[in-house]
Amino acid sequence: LNHMNKVICMVSGAVLVAGLMSASAANITGKVTFKGTAPAERVLPLDPSCGKLHPAGSKPTTRFYVVGPKGELADTFVVVDGLSGKSTGPSQAPAVLDQVGCEYTPYVMAIQTGQKLLVKNSDPVLHNVHPTPKPGTGNKEMNRAQLPKGPDLEFVFPDAEEFLRFKCDVHPWMFAYISVVDHPYFDVTKKEGTFKIANVPPGKYVVKAKHRKVGEISQEVEVKDSDVQIDFVLELK
Repeated sequence: LNHMNKVICMVSGAVLVAGLMSASAANITGKVTFKGTAPAERVLPLDPSCGKLHPAGSKPTTRFYVVGPKGELADTFVVVDGLSGKSTGPSQAPAVLDQVGCEYTPYVMAIQTGQKLLVKNSDPVLHNVHPTPKPGTGNKEMNRAQLPKGPDLEFVFPDAEEFLRFKCDVHPWMFAYISVVDHPYFDVTKKEGTFKIANVPPGKYVVKAKHRKVGEISQEVEVKDSDVQIDFVLELK
């Protein structure tokens, strides 16, 4: 009985500790808005084979500034600073980057170091997937052809890097930007401008909101045992 009681106590203690750890983590949520008037987007120079993949008369444009009616700013990379070296990437489900209508989708995304990235080709045309990391990182430049509706291509990046560019040399207007982070505490704003960074451990941090064209802004935040909301306003200088 004594042995059984000890086992029960150990199991109960482990459950209690796990519960306390879970309870102490909190979410950082918020919204990013854009102040001012965004520059006009440019019509994409689609070739005939790509033009057929869009509705007749439509004119797809660049996606530099995805701004909602109330200034909601999409495609902003929001990240907790100072938590490097805590990547859980290898254990995460693969992230997915698709090619639809001769455009990368999503245009901006974020993954962890060591996390698989699957690149799909949903188009009936040939693409080539060409990540161009910045010099000085351990991330390698690659250039891989992908047949029409061909098998997924798999990539893994070992080093942190913001806005790693993907392009297609067959269709020179095609770009995507992927931030690679060495911890799981980040998000990219949706079309509503909202973000959620889940299960952040207690502590004082700097949270940065970075937009590829508008720039970046930061706020200090303290995470305790309940969710924290912070909002950002980005203005084009």
